[in-house]
Amino acid sequence: MYRKFGILLLAACASQAYAKVDDAQAVRLGQDLTPLGAERAANAAGTIPAWTGGVQAPAGYEPGMHHPDPYAADPVLYKVDKSNVAEYAALLPEGLRALVERHSDFHLRVFPTRRSAANPQRIYDATRQNAVNAELIANGNGIRGASAGIPFPIPKDGIEVIWNHMLHYKGDQTHFVNNQAVVINGSPTYIKRDRHIYYVYNREGMNQTDLDNTALYYKYRVTAPAKLSGTALVVQDPLDQVLGVRKAWRYSPADRRVRRLPSLAYDSLQPDTSGLATADVVDSFNGAPDRYEWELAGKREMLVPYNSYAVHQKGIPYEKIVGPKTLNPELLRYELHRVWVVDATLRKGFKHPYDKRRFYIDEDSWSILAVDLFDEKGELIGLQESHPISYYEVPMFNSTVETLYHLKDDNYFVDGLDNNEQMYDFEARLTPRDFSPAALRR
Repeated sequence: MYRKFGILLLAACASQAYAKVDDAQAVRLGQDLTPLGAERAANAAGTIPAWTGGVQAPAGYEPGMHHPDPYAADPVLYKVDKSNVAEYAALLPEGLRALVERHSDFHLRVFPTRRSAANPQRIYDATRQNAVNAELIANGNGIRGASAGIPFPIPKDGIEVIWNHMLHYKGDQTHFVNNQAVVINGSPTYIKRDRHIYYVYNREGMNQTDLDNTALYYKYRVTAPAKLSGTALVVQDPLDQVLGVRKAWRYSPADRRVRRLPSLAYDSLQPDTSGLATADVVDSFNGAPDRYEWELAGKREMLVPYNSYAVHQKGIPYEKIVGPKTLNPELLRYELHRVWVVDATLRKGFKHPYDKRRFYIDEDSWSILAVDLFDEKGELIGLQESHPISYYEVPMFNSTVETLYHLKDDNYFVDGLDNNEQMYDFEARLTPRDFSPAALRR
């Protein structure tokens, strides 16, 4: 059992607490700032429009359908490819520029900017309360004074921005079936998973005293290929993963046993990814932030994945999406957006394949959209991208497909392929009991 969140707070009283914003700043939310803390106004050039509330569900859409593209008629403004990538270098994550330079058949289709991100009103209301109450504790490894909404909508440092990403709204609970692909030497291997996530922090009616140091519960069951079918995993994820470590159990149908995994955090490898993905790259970054130093490098206008409905649409064969070296660029959409830039540097005494990471975080949703990955020599070795859409029925803005490119050998990992599967169910009726180790046998 997790310790009560109140005990977490008492145990951390001696730790440094980061200052809250005052009422004079918080009142900006919903005025010159959006309810989640982004700049409401357009940029000076008019290439980024003002935020006007986010996208609404298109006519004829019903929950359970694949989400139709509300911007399908938008023209391509221009393309960035190997021939002109230097002209746009200042607007590109370093890893994305390297990807374009490495592959002559890869390019960016740049479309008009659409500020489509939206959340329920209760998330906006909670964010306003969090702005004047939320604090980092335990040297930044935990939070207090926050629930449901964005904890730090007017951030002062990098670790606050990362907490905003980790706790941004993704629904109360979700059930979905999708596929991942491991692409090695140009050949993909697919695994289909039936997944459930039960979010605790963001749930309606949640308050801080009820959190019990729990962020979410997660489980999946592999349904294909046949040799892995029935393999299952369950995870209980705490808010503070130093005080209460992540707990994970895996079920193997070969021996019909449930085993506690010794670690599924930091640089431990994700199961069934052929060593391409560490545990902490799920959702672009997750888990305890304690092994890195976090620096807020400011806000920039960047070309990033956005409104990626084309790669999400129903019925597209996965072979048309997953190429030998990259995703099919004709199904990807890039837009110019303001993003927070956060640099993470590995602390002395720790090891990780990624000695430094540079995160690009959407100002409107707090979703990480891209990550540059560097090794201990300072060499660029990888790129993560999150291709997001708006899920109208919730509403929320979150990734539909995530990629992790290894730039040295051109192998890559992609997760979230759902074009030929049932669509998300945001009204699943599970309870925390359904995420116990015993549930893996059901």
